[in-house]
Amino acid sequence: MRLGVISDTHGVLRPQVFEIFRAVDHILHGGDVGRDDVLIELQALAPVTAVYGNSDDVDLRGKLPQVAQLEVEGFQIVVTHGDQFGSPYPAKLHEAFPDAEIIIFGHSHRPLLELVDKTVTVMNPGGAGGPRFGIPPSVGILELEPGIPPRGRIVSLR
Repeated sequence: MRLGVISDTHGVLRPQVFEIFRAVDHILHGGDVGRDDVLIELQALAPVTAVYGNSDDVDLRGKLPQVAQLEVEGFQIVVTHGDQFGSPYPAKLHEAFPDAEIIIFGHSHRPLLELVDKTVTVMNPGGAGGPRFGIPPSVGILELEPGIPPRGRIVSLR
């Protein structure tokens, strides 16, 4: 199964996302969505699991959870924006979600793909909206097969 991983769109869905995500089976959005329209457009590509972030308004917060947990291809996945942890980093997230095998987060706009231990993968796809903090926009792709460690990559939206 192929997952599209996106975060921090802040109401902007770049055209490159549609090409990069055209063959994904599911999309995970790590918060700071910005507008309902972003989720509607992503849902045209694949089912979406999304959480709210610290910049999302009351309307989106009423529709989305702060943390989403799901199982995909036998992997326990947690999606969170991560702002509730201050500056999220892999060890802190792993400590907060000890049963998760894959943790997706956003907030920092800094792309990250890290193996915490033999079974836990943590990914921040970076910010997909406008460039912030001098970091170019990006998204992530995760490939999942039962019995095989997750394979992931960060894809620049330049």
